[in-house]
Amino acid sequence: SGRVQLLPPQNVTLLSKDFEMILTWAPAEGSPHDVIYTVTYKSQDHMDQWLEVPHCNNISTTSCILTCVLSNIYVKIRARVKAVSGRLQSPWVKSRFKDYYSEVELAPPVLILKVKENSIHVSASFPLPTCMEKLIWKYELNHWEAGSEDRKKYEDKFRRDTVIIDTTALRGNYCLSARSIYESIDIKYSEFSQPVCVPLNHKG
Repeated sequence: SGRVQLLPPQNVTLLSKDFEMILTWAPAEGSPHDVIYTVTYKSQDHMDQWLEVPHCNNISTTSCILTCVLSNIYVKIRARVKAVSGRLQSPWVKSRFKDYYSEVELAPPVLILKVKENSIHVSASFPLPTCMEKLIWKYELNHWEAGSEDRKKYEDKFRRDTVIIDTTALRGNYCLSARSIYESIDIKYSEFSQPVCVPLNHKG
């Protein structure tokens, strides 16, 4: 066509990380400094229509979080991105198809501890996007004496459950760590959280 065209974004990838569905890309080599990007997506139940992602329209960053625009977490979606600079536009570049339900990658929960006289109350805070709070997330809690390999495991507590550990008989430094669990087609686990250690029943 003889028209000068903008080079399209590179390495366009739809990925799941820390409970989010994210489209990422890299600028084309030699992209102008004022380049901006627009993202749209389509799902397999509406294959004839690319849908806008309002918060990823004319953005200067090279990623777009799609999690909370998904109308159906069980249906595969694909996304596409184009570069714009002034009056120039690049061709669209599409990602592969992915769905949230089976491909979500979890982040570890953050433990919140309340140390009482003879017990520890443990709850978990999940770094979840608000739109995914309704799904059934669980966590598994481990606790052990510092330096020991013997870990006591509390299986599958629901996200809002508090675990109460009786510490009457415990002396010394005890550590706690947890991981997120999600059951979709198979069971998924996050990494374990960084251990949090507390001194128990120290006299004085």
